[in-house]
Amino acid sequence: MLPDLADLTADAHVVALPMRVRFRGITVREALVLRGPAGWTEFSPFVEYDDAEAAAWLRAAVDFGWTDHEPAADSVPVNATVPAIAPDAVAGLLARYPGCTTAKVKVAEPGTTVDDDVARVAEVRRVMGADAAVRVDANGLWTLDQAVDALERLAPFDLQYAEQPCRTVPELAALRTRTAGLGVRVAADESVRKAADPLAVARAGAADVLVVKAQPLGGVTAAQAVVADAGLPCVVSSALDTSVGLGMGAFLAAEAMTPGFAAGLGTAAMFESDVTPTPLLPAGGRVPVRRAEASRELLERNAASPERRAWWLARLERVHGLLAAA
Repeated sequence: MLPDLADLTADAHVVALPMRVRFRGITVREALVLRGPAGWTEFSPFVEYDDAEAAAWLRAAVDFGWTDHEPAADSVPVNATVPAIAPDAVAGLLARYPGCTTAKVKVAEPGTTVDDDVARVAEVRRVMGADAAVRVDANGLWTLDQAVDALERLAPFDLQYAEQPCRTVPELAALRTRTAGLGVRVAADESVRKAADPLAVARAGAADVLVVKAQPLGGVTAAQAVVADAGLPCVVSSALDTSVGLGMGAFLAAEAMTPGFAAGLGTAAMFESDVTPTPLLPAGGRVPVRRAEASRELLERNAASPERRAWWLARLERVHGLLAAA
């Protein structure tokens, strides 16, 4: 059931969290956190997403804030996240992820080259050692030919998988065929979370692994159904959430993630501040499966400007209207 708009906004806060390094093109992450009967929840579609795409994120906020989900585990393993930084900054960044034995490395960042990507991945492998799992994420920014060339150069670093190397499902399918001898699995992220049919990539044989995110798929309950129907190994990842949203992802990971993979839920380490005094930071390579309790002091300290608060509340009202009409 969709709560009334007044219930959603009764205890709603728009925050702007500064990031330690630029990631996904942003240095400040805005989010709307609100309190439901089951606890704090989050609505934080990226600002460039239209209202129709943001509707799934509101369904997720309602699912988590108005449903008593029971944790299926105490904690889940997580990966370190390495943005498009210079190799000499890699060791310092990885130190923020104590105990993590998996790293996800951003590649294909606009303004960088494949040489930059190779140098970054090589340094991650050197720092973490031969036994670590290293995965790369291109966010769909390579063409098919660029992806083939890049993976041929990156494969010697023993990649666990390449996440969304190309944009479209047909390109991913073709890439799997052309790189079959490299031993690099193809993982789909945007082709799952941004698709009208999130299972199309599995039916097309275009991925070896699915990367799923709770908010873009409509919440813990809806994402569990996608994972169950896909029949592929699954990795649960963050949508650059606050610790409130990371809690949502942790509940999903405890239920749905394939053993042997680390979740991409250690991203609280990328923020200068958070909405809770006990953020879901990696410790011993894991994050706890629990709801984050937002702090009034931190909500006020990290509050967005009045103009940005008004923008988010207007967005919430529009998206609520779409769901109510549906």
